[in-house]
Amino acid sequence: MSDAAVSLTSMEFHPQPRPGTAKPWAFPAPDRGTLGNGLTVLRCHRPGQQVVAVEIFLAAPLEAEPEGLDGVATIMARALSEGTDKHSAEEFAAELERCGATLDAHADHPGVRVSLEVPVSRLAKALALVAEALRAPAFDDSEVERLVRNRLDEIPHEIANPSRRAAMQLSKELFPATSRMSRPRQGTEETVARIDAAAVRAYYEAHVRPATATAVVVGDLTGVDLDAVLADTLGAWTGDTAEPRPVPPVTADDTGRVVIVDRPGAVQTQLLIGRVGPDRHDRVWPAQVLGTYCLGGTLTSRLDKVLREEKGYTYGVRAFGQVLRSGPEGGAAMLAISGSVDTPHTGPALDDLWKVLRTLAAEGLTDAERETAVQNLVGVAPLKYETAASVAGTLADQVEQHLPDDFQAQLYARLAETGTVEATAAVVSAFPVDRLVTVLVGDAAQIKEPVEALGIGEVTVVTG
Repeated sequence: MSDAAVSLTSMEFHPQPRPGTAKPWAFPAPDRGTLGNGLTVLRCHRPGQQVVAVEIFLAAPLEAEPEGLDGVATIMARALSEGTDKHSAEEFAAELERCGATLDAHADHPGVRVSLEVPVSRLAKALALVAEALRAPAFDDSEVERLVRNRLDEIPHEIANPSRRAAMQLSKELFPATSRMSRPRQGTEETVARIDAAAVRAYYEAHVRPATATAVVVGDLTGVDLDAVLADTLGAWTGDTAEPRPVPPVTADDTGRVVIVDRPGAVQTQLLIGRVGPDRHDRVWPAQVLGTYCLGGTLTSRLDKVLREEKGYTYGVRAFGQVLRSGPEGGAAMLAISGSVDTPHTGPALDDLWKVLRTLAAEGLTDAERETAVQNLVGVAPLKYETAASVAGTLADQVEQHLPDDFQAQLYARLAETGTVEATAAVVSAFPVDRLVTVLVGDAAQIKEPVEALGIGEVTVVTG
């Protein structure tokens, strides 16, 4: 008998391991508190997450930008890390790098978000830098001028991008010209060119203060005296108290119509079909999320089955709801369908898309579709929130949308409880066939006539 045979006969064989008992999962619940300067703090201990994520929400909304200075919030957000009263822009970047930290900031309709990720061992140092940037940003003339030039360089590329161009046009169509939502979030060439350091500082002084800001801290906080760290960093930031800005109601015109943004010679047509609907404060939101996912949330959705698998018009079409601005007094979400098709099939693709919507209204969703959507939306949550950054981002979303701290946890419970009939009613209400604004970025000479023949609304053409 060989040595190998001997060794095999002497081995002990153990039974196949059995799977353990599934542990219940719930979205992490934060602890809420307030620092002496009025800054609200949400903290969430996540064992094992050695990279801490910090999200700071500043109540500096786009609607507060001075007339003619659209984009000043974006320039201010970018300038926060471009030098302080203690460090030049280069020194500030070097200090962040020594911490192994990444820092980002951007402006959107609800306000400005500052995002930090850093190893927990260097949290105090990195938070001190962030606090310094919030407390005393330099807003140096040359740095602001550079940021303005960079932003002006970005705009032509955004306009050339069909999906970005479609989004700009849809906002312009839906919202009144007087509404900030009707105009590009980061400004136009005309408005950005007017921005200087004085305008940036004025916007900062008018809207950035600890009393209307919230910091979310998520990560493994074992052995971290977070109270002391916060007191020495963000707690040292001072500013006037102020009442939060009211959230005005959102008005929109979703009269069914088609706008073609002309791109002569385009081989594809970018589709963006949308309207404004309920936000997360509305009771219908969970059913709307579920129904919209069944319509176009995945490769197995209704839209993909027809437009991609059966007809081969596209690589994929998606339906989604995106919160624009949210609040108990009035908010809005963009309910939209997006994708691209080859130019010759633009008319047939739109015709089939409308047929999907009409069939959905007539026949409803199936229990199987509802079950798959629940499994995908609820079942993936533990993986979706594995990182501290994903948890912090969602908690900060809840803050800026004036939602309770347990909203996300309750949403998963409501999704699981939502029935097929309720989800059908919500998605049919979200996408009524006669109340959709359709934006097409493509070759008007080829697509205008077949689109007009569909009878889905008056067709107009604008330059690309």
